[in-house]
Amino acid sequence: MEKFLYFNDGDNDVAMYPVHSLIGVTCASNTATIINFANTLGANATEDKRDKITLTHGAGGEILIMKALARAVNATGPQYSDGLVVVADDIDGVYLDATITAVDIDLDS
Repeated sequence: MEKFLYFNDGDNDVAMYPVHSLIGVTCASNTATIINFANTLGANATEDKRDKITLTHGAGGEILIMKALARAVNATGPQYSDGLVVVADDIDGVYLDATITAVDIDLDS
């Protein structure tokens, strides 16, 4: 079963991506990590555009987040048996790693 990564920002924007659309994770700063996905806009999107999720976190949290994400997408335990991995949900206050404090969803950026 393929897993899906779920994000919900404080503006109640919601995004969910199949793991196979993950392009990469980069450290934007000491307190921000960017997760890039293939865009979801189909024919309306250009090849150079990506969906970008920015996770705000405590200083130095990028390594912890990258490790937690890698573990979650490869985990087979009961907490992921439904295929859903909640990475960041600002509305419910649920985060994959305790260092995450907020998420921003930017489509086709």
